[in-house]
Order: sequence, then structure tokens, then C-alpha cells
Amino acid sequence: MRPRFFLDENMDRAIQRQLQRLNASIDVRLVGDAEVPPRGTSDLDFLTWIGHNGYISVTNNRQTMPKYFNEHLTAGRHVPGMLCIRKSVAMEKLINILYLIWYASDTKEYRDRLVFISL
Repeated sequence: MRPRFFLDENMDRAIQRQLQRLNASIDVRLVGDAEVPPRGTSDLDFLTWIGHNGYISVTNNRQTMPKYFNEHLTAGRHVPGMLCIRKSVAMEKLINILYLIWYASDTKEYRDRLVFISL
């Protein structure tokens, strides 16, 4: 199965729009969209939601998310994966990276993995 992405509240909605423009079948959600957690959701609740709903998290929160990610796994829970993006990555590069991950990967490749993307 192809990856599905969940952009946290620090990510720009333009990423979502551009990915869907590249291919309308890319399932990419943003915090605050209908039927997903609202803005201000705690990191732990965010991780629980992606775990239950099968979305790979995309975040540029390198301060707290890796810590909560590890706590989540240590507690015996699972997540489809997390991509931590460096804040200085150009939006065009990020969109291309996410598209490539979607096009060439399987969701299982990222299960319980924290991947730092620093291009």
C-alpha cells in the first residue's frame, strides 16, 4: 500500500495542495482538516491518531516529536512512521521528496521508524 501523509500544524497547506496537484490519489491530510485532529492537539494524541488511522507523520518539530515518538514506541504502541523535516528545507524539495516516497515506497517500510530528512 502506498504511504498516506499527515502534516502537523507546523507544515504549510501548500504542501498538501501541491502533492494532490501532482497526483490526486495521494492521501495527504493537514491538522485541522475535516475528520482529523484539530490544531493544538498534543503530540501524544497526535501519535495515537496516526497510529490508529495509518498515516505517516510529516513534521518539522525536531524538538519534542522525536522524544514523544520514542516514548510512544517504548509504551508498546506503534505508528506508521514519522518524517522529521529540517525547517530550512525548501518547499519544492520537500514536495518532491514526499512525492518520491509516495511513488516508490510501501507503507510497511516506515512502520515504527523515525526518519530525519535534512536535504
